Amino acid sequence: MKLLRIHADDGLRDAVLADDGRVVTLPGASEAFDPDRWRERAAAATDEPVPFESVRLAAPLDPGKIVCVGLNYADHAAEGGHEAPAEPILFLKAPDTVVGAHDDIVIPRGGEKTDWEVELGVVIGRTAAYVADQAEALEHVAGYVLVNDVSERHFQLERGGQWDKGKNAATFCPLGPWIRTADEVPDPQQLELGLDVNGEPLQDSSTAEMIFGVAHLVHYISQFMTLYPGDVISTGTPSGVGAGQKPPRYLREGDVLRVWADGLGEQRNRLVAAK
Repeated sequence: MKLLRIHADDGLRDAVLADDGRVVTLPGASEAFDPDRWRERAAAATDEPVPFESVRLAAPLDPGKIVCVGLNYADHAAEGGHEAPAEPILFLKAPDTVVGAHDDIVIPRGGEKTDWEVELGVVIGRTAAYVADQAEALEHVAGYVLVNDVSERHFQLERGGQWDKGKNAATFCPLGPWIRTADEVPDPQQLELGLDVNGEPLQDSSTAEMIFGVAHLVHYISQFMTLYPGDVISTGTPSGVGAGQKPPRYLREGDVLRVWADGLGEQRNRLVAAK
């Protein structure tokens, strides 16, 4: 099932994307993330389906927290002059960075090196604390979602301190267009994903290239923090980011990003300057 949220005249509404590509709006206002409840409401839906192109997308959920993984593709680590890490590198992205798959991305004031990162997002469906091993880790996953971990490299790498200041500007986490439930993704390590800037392909890879796969990450992260339903793990990006181009290339006002992944749809976001 593909779970999404849309903007309607009466506020946010939960919806599903049917097999014919049309959107079915679910009864009632948008609720807290619960895939089982989503299925129940989908079975009771009576609204007439509408074309996907006619709806205004919101992010498919409001994450409790977003746990990001750095340097999780060897080719991305290499393009930045780093060795592959021995353990996952973790940092947090604030929930208020989240926007929808077609919303604008705002270059922050003082931003000089705004960059892109296509990533596979893992949506937690069952509380995960001290998960014993990788074999049971995927039991805690509700589904998968497309993420763009937008980053301001000037803030992240040149202003001292931790990475967080370059990762948490408003709009720096386009999410969606939908969550694809885990039962429809038999192997999260076999998904193609990529990114274009103004129609030029710059990232094109596969989750098979991850250093630490989804099961490892759920197990590993749960040793340090509790993962709750609706939390998102953003699993890292492959090579091809702006900082890795020769010469480096960064986003400017008016640029358009297209971000995609197998079965997870695509995002299209325009870059605007902060007012």
